[in-house]
Amino acid sequence: MRSPTSNRLKFLRRSTTIGMLFLAAGSAFADNSKISPDLLPLLSNTNSSINVIVQYQPQSLVGGLLGGVTNLLNGVLNTVFTLLNAGTATLKPVDIINLSNQLNVTYISLDRKLAGTDDYTTAAINSPADWNLGYTGRGVGIAVIDSGVYSHPDLNVANGTQSRVVYHQSFIGGSQADDYGHGTHVAGIIAGNGAASAGGFRSFKGVAPNASIIDLRVLDANGMSNDSAVIKAIQQAVALKSQYNIRVINLSLGRPIYESCSRDPLCQAVEAAWAKGIVVVTAAGNLGRSGYATILSPGNSPHAITVGCMKNMGTYGRNDDQIASYSSRGPSFIDLTVKPDIVAPGNLVDSLMAPNSTLAKTYPGNVVPVSDYSYSAGAPQYIQLSGTSMATPAVSGTVALMLQRTPSLTPDAVKARLMKTATKNFPIYSTTEDGGKAYTDTYDIFTIGAGYLDAEGAVMNNDQVYGSAESLSVLYVPLLNLSVVIPDLTNAWWLTPAFGTSAVWGSTVLQPLASSAVWGSSAVWGSSAVWGSSAVWGSSAVWGSTSGWSTSAVWGSSAVWGSSLNQGEK
Repeated sequence: MRSPTSNRLKFLRRSTTIGMLFLAAGSAFADNSKISPDLLPLLSNTNSSINVIVQYQPQSLVGGLLGGVTNLLNGVLNTVFTLLNAGTATLKPVDIINLSNQLNVTYISLDRKLAGTDDYTTAAINSPADWNLGYTGRGVGIAVIDSGVYSHPDLNVANGTQSRVVYHQSFIGGSQADDYGHGTHVAGIIAGNGAASAGGFRSFKGVAPNASIIDLRVLDANGMSNDSAVIKAIQQAVALKSQYNIRVINLSLGRPIYESCSRDPLCQAVEAAWAKGIVVVTAAGNLGRSGYATILSPGNSPHAITVGCMKNMGTYGRNDDQIASYSSRGPSFIDLTVKPDIVAPGNLVDSLMAPNSTLAKTYPGNVVPVSDYSYSAGAPQYIQLSGTSMATPAVSGTVALMLQRTPSLTPDAVKARLMKTATKNFPIYSTTEDGGKAYTDTYDIFTIGAGYLDAEGAVMNNDQVYGSAESLSVLYVPLLNLSVVIPDLTNAWWLTPAFGTSAVWGSTVLQPLASSAVWGSSAVWGSSAVWGSSAVWGSSAVWGSTSGWSTSAVWGSSAVWGSSLNQGEK
């Protein structure tokens, strides 16, 4: 075991190296290829100070650097990440320009702002069948990186007062309280046990009601955060993995995509956690009404399980369920990764309420009256929210059930089993009217991914998975009106008891998506598919100047948590 002195020495050496990088002189002309597109325009204001994340090549340490560490770090370095070769700094434009010309600096991006993107839910995904077999998530730790988790009775051990929220830490300062109310709601969907609604005529129970929650707070009272806070939280989840058996990270949050996942520091943190053996489940986003290619970062991570949102239509069965029109669509911007990976219930979900939180005060009509679920009097305990943020924890809870049954599963095996067992019985399209406007949704793989989460099927699946279940990239061939994917055939394989060896994503290098067992034959690739003139590749698609990524588009203050979204979709 390393001594504290040894760890501190290692940190100081790494910090010194980064400090030298930040202060190094260079050319007066920026290397634009190393500067993110949203950072470049800010460099014209020479007097500004900008918070950035700098990624760099691993350095060979040079003797004698430690002597000047204090001066090097003063006013320059804010954070050194141990999960990534990166750090945060507050720099003047001239320093950013100089830094971009250093050979050992690979990329500089803004420390970007970021926002947070029950009884019906568990019935819709077949969780009760798993509970009846004793799979409740016991012993599995789930890191909820969100706005905090309130000490709600539904998060205690069964018939006791000891909390199953076993760890709290805030990465934004202030108290640990869930001032926003989002994290508590998410934690309830994952692991609420329904204690506060027990004995009534409705019970609000989460998917994994005996799982442990690790509360890592990154969202403030307005549901906002930044990349560096989330990266720190992911890093801490990795550090605490052994202590709390953290096998899952839930990220019900996101922000726009500005570059490839291979350069995006938030996306890279997700990839690093996955490489450490933690399943990362993230929200697709709530921008589906703006069209295709509206997936948020880090949902564009090819390894993460990215979740879209279904509507339960107010019934316990799943046969009538529909996609929510606001659920973000793939492929991912820039990388064209096939996303989402799966869909789950997330519209009009009743779950735990943090009293006096921003969401509870802003949307009092969403607070569930006690009379709706209990014969007893008392303060309300639940609130109704909607979005892919609510669908994501349904998948995280299911992963906990899978890992309780089979602790040896790798993150790739978990993802592949979830996608293969997802049900694929959808209509060709459905139409929703909201606010006097009609929205028509086509059930292609960029809308519903591999299908609708089936917790029973995923938990009981025994297929063996070797290698990577990395989401594929898509290529459109206009002359053939055909979409193809390029799988890594050296890396992604199933071994099924009945059929022997076959590739996870298909057996040929150019594989039409519709023929893959993972996505099923119901994927739409005909004349009514997404390749029409007004679709992904058409003239009015998201790639144009008026796309979802423009400055006047969906990233305003009412974007992620506008009133229409929190009221849900009927």
